Amino acid sequence: MIREPAVAGQFYPANPNKLRESVRSFLKPSGTPLEAKGVVAPHAGYVYSGSVAGAVYGAIRVPARCIILGPNHTGRGVALSLHPAGQWRTPLGLVSIDEDLNRSLTRECGLLTEDKAAHAREHAIEVQIPFLQVVAGSFSFAAICVGTADYGSLELLGHGLARAIRSTREPVLLVASSDMSHYESAEVATRKDAFAIEAIKKLDPRGLYRTVIEKDVSMCGFAPAVALLIACNDLGASGGQLIRYTTSGEVSGDFDRVVGYAGLAVS
Repeated sequence: MIREPAVAGQFYPANPNKLRESVRSFLKPSGTPLEAKGVVAPHAGYVYSGSVAGAVYGAIRVPARCIILGPNHTGRGVALSLHPAGQWRTPLGLVSIDEDLNRSLTRECGLLTEDKAAHAREHAIEVQIPFLQVVAGSFSFAAICVGTADYGSLELLGHGLARAIRSTREPVLLVASSDMSHYESAEVATRKDAFAIEAIKKLDPRGLYRTVIEKDVSMCGFAPAVALLIACNDLGASGGQLIRYTTSGEVSGDFDRVVGYAGLAVS
């Protein structure tokens, strides 16, 4: 089974040469790559968030196996949807679902259900893949669409992610796909987002969860980020680092109604 791209030609170029050129223009390698256990990266159209995603993927060493978690924007499918075996197509070619990782994940987290419906039209995971294709070349991945904000479920997911990663011999990168505040003024968005970013840097999943709810931070992928932090804590992470933050206003010129984009690495 091949999962066809849902947003090629909308969020990123459909032409493979233009897409590769676009991704490379955003990648900003700087010094020795970080050995990250996980990253938080945005998923808007590349014109808006590509510079942040590129800064993140350019700053880390990307292994040949990844688990990518994204929010469920469409409402389709089950609450914790693991994409079944097969391949995902982008304009840069086919990437295989990691069947061994899928088996480990379903064994270690009973809440996960293999389900393609949640992924069919979802963009949050898809837009990460061209960056990984350019940086890593050949890689395989597991894709989890998170459609619940129940902390207990996210906690079980996070612990399951860590156990699945521990059971593998090769390194596995966790990716949480998320944008930050939506449709606030740049001033308000930046202030609210700073609270969420600080919780991620402190590796504080409960703090992130409370911050998003109590301070009304419209961070669409906070649930994947919470699960990632729980997993990274189990895996012995020591801290998070903000790689880049910006808002859509830097591109559009409209600072009254922006979306925030943060890229972070957890090591």
